[in-house]
Amino acid sequence: MPQFVIERTIPGLGDLDAATLKAISAKSNAVVASLGEPYHWITSYVTGDKMYCVHEAESADVVYRHAKEGGFPADRVTEVKTLIGPQTGR
Repeated sequence: MPQFVIERTIPGLGDLDAATLKAISAKSNAVVASLGEPYHWITSYVTGDKMYCVHEAESADVVYRHAKEGGFPADRVTEVKTLIGPQTGR
């Protein structure tokens, strides 16, 4: 299944407390469960005013649907073409 990186702008995100982040995560999980098609949230990286999420879905359209139904911004959705890391250079 294709992977996508989602860029989300959320002012003040890095200052949110653990309870708020838990509620956001629970909402995302509920939307994933309600989509009725293959979808997997892999991880998210929280910075000051941005969140970068990695999700697996059949298409970018499904990723945008997840964002819309969850009330989450999705400024940019980009398909991952290749993964590399330190092991790639060995």
